[in-house]
Amino acid sequence: MTVPMEVEGPASKPSSKYDDLLTPASTLARTEPLTRATASYTLHDDRFQLQQRVYDRQFAQLYFYRLLKLRPAVSASAKRRWPSCTEVRVIDAVEDVDCVLVGTLYKEMKLKPSILDEYVKDKTTQQHLGRTRFTSPDDKLVLEDEGARIVLTGPVVPTASLVTGVVASVRGRILPSGEFCVSEICYAELGAQPVAPPPLSLHSPGSGPQVTRAPARYIALTSGLGIGDAGADPLPLQLMVDYLTGALGGREEQTLASGVVRMVIAGGLLASSAALARAGTYADARTREGALAGLRDADAALSQLAAALPLDVMPGEADPANASLPQQALHRALLPWAAAAGEGLVRASNPHEFDVEGVRFLGLSGQNVDDVVRYAELDDRTEVLEWMLRWRHMAPTSPDTLAAYPFHDRDPFVLDTCPHVFFAGNQPEFGTRMVTGEAGQRVRVVSVPAFSASPCLVLVNLDTLACHPIYFNAESMDT
Repeated sequence: MTVPMEVEGPASKPSSKYDDLLTPASTLARTEPLTRATASYTLHDDRFQLQQRVYDRQFAQLYFYRLLKLRPAVSASAKRRWPSCTEVRVIDAVEDVDCVLVGTLYKEMKLKPSILDEYVKDKTTQQHLGRTRFTSPDDKLVLEDEGARIVLTGPVVPTASLVTGVVASVRGRILPSGEFCVSEICYAELGAQPVAPPPLSLHSPGSGPQVTRAPARYIALTSGLGIGDAGADPLPLQLMVDYLTGALGGREEQTLASGVVRMVIAGGLLASSAALARAGTYADARTREGALAGLRDADAALSQLAAALPLDVMPGEADPANASLPQQALHRALLPWAAAAGEGLVRASNPHEFDVEGVRFLGLSGQNVDDVVRYAELDDRTEVLEWMLRWRHMAPTSPDTLAAYPFHDRDPFVLDTCPHVFFAGNQPEFGTRMVTGEAGQRVRVVSVPAFSASPCLVLVNLDTLACHPIYFNAESMDT
């Protein structure tokens, strides 16, 4: 069950708001100074840290552990839904007998890119290499458990909206052809959620009037700053920095900004890290200076932010970090000025999990959502995030089409618990919805746009989980 987009914000004002926004703060602050709100913070990135890097393992163990970890939850969900139907292994299923199978889905796709396709001279094959989505009506789903695999068929099979790596339970019968005709399908659904702190715990359905703190406290989410792009307009980024540091806006804007207790940049700090390769040992001074210009600009911007409020920086697809998930934190030497802010800067991993005042946040830099969209007919990014919660896996397409470290004893992307806020950065546009679970779980999912394409800062209210997007361009401010 989902709840439509819930966006909060101050009441609209006449055009004088632009005068306030551009008025120096010193002329507006005629009352006592504002003090930035504070909040407790606990980091939970330990499971995403790579203690050793061994890349000569096969990925089969990762899939095996995923099924081992999620099978109890999926089986329990199937038992609640179909109490009279017996669960069996694929190899033990009998023809024309109603039963339940649990396993990992594999999606056979004829348009799925392969390294061999680059060497094929057939024009029909080559024309698919530049596609951004690889689905087709001929796609098939295969269910595989520890002992065997079987092709799924039937009109209820949502082949178009599923991807490889999802652990699911299917009910149906084996046909004489050897295929499994599916009548129903279910997933693990949302996991157990940490106890919500007051007053957030008062906002569950049927709990009566909402009670909030005064003033409200927010977590600021943004991504895709794209620093270093010579053709980009630097004004929106500087406006955001000035807004968060209290150097911009009227009393109302400053009051709202003072309630931001922490900022999270969900990847995409740099427009590209390719230039850094030119700044090697043998590069001349001019080449090195040009290659490092974008990184220095990013360091300067982050140092301003980290000096004003706690700041978490996650690596993204184009940032100087390892390419496979989980991406490790950016090296301290890349951001010396920002790192000098002390505890103000947290160099986080991707994925990134943390608590603020007992509210659990979990987010990624967007590669997981983008990859699902490539291999499933899902366009709404918040819907993709919802499905990940119901599948209990934040990166189901890894390691098949999404690069991941070859874990042999765990799958850190399994959602053992359910966060209160689940977000993904570097998305095409802002979006949000509230997802509810069978046991009363409530999760705010947020699609955070890339700032370089849509200059937006998303504020999440710690009391209500409502979202307040702030746009830093004139066109969006009029809406």
